[in-house]
Amino acid sequence: MSVGGANEGRKLVKAASSLLALAMFVAGCGGGHKADPAAEAPPPAQVEHAQDLSVITVDHPERFALVAATKHEEAPELAVTGTVTPDISKTVPVITLASGRVVAIYARLGDTVKKGQRLLTVRSDDVSQAYSDYRKAVADEFLARKQLERSKDLYEHGANSLNDLQTAQDTEDKAIVDVETTAEHLRLLGNDPDHVATAVDIFAPVSGVITDQQVTSASGVQGLSSPNPFTISDLSDVWVVCDVYENDLPTVRLGDTAAIRLNAYPGMELNGKVSNISAILDPNLRTAKVRVEVHNPGMLRPGMFVTAIFRGVKKETLAAVPATAILHLHDRDWIFVPAGGSKFRRVEVKSGNNLPGNLQEIISGLKPGDQVVQNALVMQNTVEQ
Repeated sequence: MSVGGANEGRKLVKAASSLLALAMFVAGCGGGHKADPAAEAPPPAQVEHAQDLSVITVDHPERFALVAATKHEEAPELAVTGTVTPDISKTVPVITLASGRVVAIYARLGDTVKKGQRLLTVRSDDVSQAYSDYRKAVADEFLARKQLERSKDLYEHGANSLNDLQTAQDTEDKAIVDVETTAEHLRLLGNDPDHVATAVDIFAPVSGVITDQQVTSASGVQGLSSPNPFTISDLSDVWVVCDVYENDLPTVRLGDTAAIRLNAYPGMELNGKVSNISAILDPNLRTAKVRVEVHNPGMLRPGMFVTAIFRGVKKETLAAVPATAILHLHDRDWIFVPAGGSKFRRVEVKSGNNLPGNLQEIISGLKPGDQVVQNALVMQNTVEQ
């Protein structure tokens, strides 16, 4: 290549370098200008609304008949758990004053006994001592009576003074008292003064059911210092004792009738009368004891759990719907109400008592006049398909 050609090439390279430097300078100067915020902002977020699972859409809503909830008036109810207990006024302990050893038992816990029925036999040294005292008193009275007869005879013949006669009469009177006292002691120990025996038979003082037993064969009794061998209760009338929270006490009043429902006998309901409301609250549970007196037709047993229903005086207005309009699902009650167009909403309610005409009351979740689907089960099946 000639010298002139080489120079021409170097000029072209310098020109290209100058143009590149100019372009980089212009780009650097352009970066100093403020950028457009709209151009640099991130794209707007896409908001997706969660689907309301309680709302369903059907193709033919006319297939599901609607009914209006009717009005139903009923007094508010308070249901509490109670325990059956014997009537204390009709509970009688079986006692014995004789101390000794039990040699025979003729009745057991839970047995029904009659008044005068023999319950147990106790062999007692107390009876032996009492018989000894009684026989000595009888002998002393016999001697005092003979002395009084002689004193009267001597006084009538002038061989005795009036003072001696009065002393003999006083001795006879005291001897008679001793005989009567020792005889009564034998009767209290459960024995007959006219028939000597070292064993004492204990009899039932009243008719009823043995609700407590504290003795067994060959056990010992210590008179009044030991627990009563038996307790007999008349269960023809019993008590139902309930715990009522202080906020619910206004619903319960003395003399009111309470319905008693038995867990062991579903469908059976007995009536009782509120006879006592405790004046003292349990400081821990904030409850008061309420006692209901109930006539026992035979199936109420002490210790049995029951449900006591107390009804208020002032009635409240509730809704009532056909029983088919309520769907029982997962231990809850549901109904379907129209939500506009082809949509229906499933609403949770609290159902109450069954009513005549295959109706059921709704305590909460629905008002009288509201529209509901007449057959909730058909609606639910349609949703699940």
